[in-house]
Amino acid sequence: MAVTGEHGPPRRGVAPEGGLLLFRVSGIPVLLAPSWWIGSLIIVVLYTPLVGRLLPGATTLTSWLLAAAFAVLLGLSVLAHELGHCLVALRLGIPVRRLRLFLLGGLSEVARTPRQPRQEGLVAAAGPVVSLLLGAFCGLLMFAVPAESAAWLLIAECAVANFAVGLFNLLPGLPLDGGRLVRAGVWAATGHREKGTRAAVVGGGVVAAGLVFWALWGLMAGSEDRWLRLGVCVVTAWFVILGARSELAAETRRGWPEGVRLSELVRPVLQLPAESPVSDALAASAGRGVVLVRADGVAAGLLDETAAAHLAGTSPNAPAEMAAEPIRADTVLLSSESGEEIAERVRETAAWQFLVVDDEGRPAGVLRREDLRAAMTRSRPPA
Repeated sequence: MAVTGEHGPPRRGVAPEGGLLLFRVSGIPVLLAPSWWIGSLIIVVLYTPLVGRLLPGATTLTSWLLAAAFAVLLGLSVLAHELGHCLVALRLGIPVRRLRLFLLGGLSEVARTPRQPRQEGLVAAAGPVVSLLLGAFCGLLMFAVPAESAAWLLIAECAVANFAVGLFNLLPGLPLDGGRLVRAGVWAATGHREKGTRAAVVGGGVVAAGLVFWALWGLMAGSEDRWLRLGVCVVTAWFVILGARSELAAETRRGWPEGVRLSELVRPVLQLPAESPVSDALAASAGRGVVLVRADGVAAGLLDETAAAHLAGTSPNAPAEMAAEPIRADTVLLSSESGEEIAERVRETAAWQFLVVDDEGRPAGVLRREDLRAAMTRSRPPA
């Protein structure tokens, strides 16, 4: 029997969900989320009063325009930062689904988790490196224009934006890049990614608390930027807390049940001709996975029991192939893969059953999502 994988080509002209499609880089869609406009508006409103103090003699219109320019430069700085992550991830063979710019930040969504601490560390460090290099370049460029001019202030804003993005992301807490570096370090030292995640989640809580403390300190001290600081810090602390919780939840789902082998979860596989009556195939599927095979030896798919039951109720002698679920490349698992890799594949793939094959491509069983979920629930310690 030959197992073939199927991939549907992306529909052209259809923008991915998550925001406005700006462009693509190496096939990666770059999206602008609606919340980015909210974040930019907050920056413009809070930053405009500071322009008059930074640039004496600036008119109200100039102050608004320069504040808007700062918001745009901050967005471009975040974009450059995230592109750094994407390009390094691609270089390491890690696919990237999309890049999104949203409220006061950005996110590069990788298709799979890095397999090694080194990969995690390199991808995490790429963004801050790009930001700090751009900040240094803009800092040098400031010496090439007249001091305290509008052009000088714009370049200074760009330098500040990049240094702020780079240094802030180096703070040691998830979901920031510094937290990912912490995770990579603990992972490398202990051999357990989960321990690294938990350490970096604690760091995220510390970072959020520090942001709130700094904002309150500015209010009590009467700092000139106290309202800007308060707005940015509160929103950012909220983002850090939510991101850290999301990372912890994802790590929990990613894990493999402790002490459980794949062979204990897979159901025996039965091969039946694709033209078999659907009622017979349904009866044979009790406790097993059914691979339907055409006369030429190519797999037609895995029997979908729900669809088969519906079809058998109206046409019991219909070919079982009519109730087959296609076997795609992402629904085929190697029995030699690690438990964590299999759990991650199952979590990220929209399918309820997976064909497990050995290294020679021969069917070894069928893994159902519900069986893996039940095993993980049993092995998870009570909260």
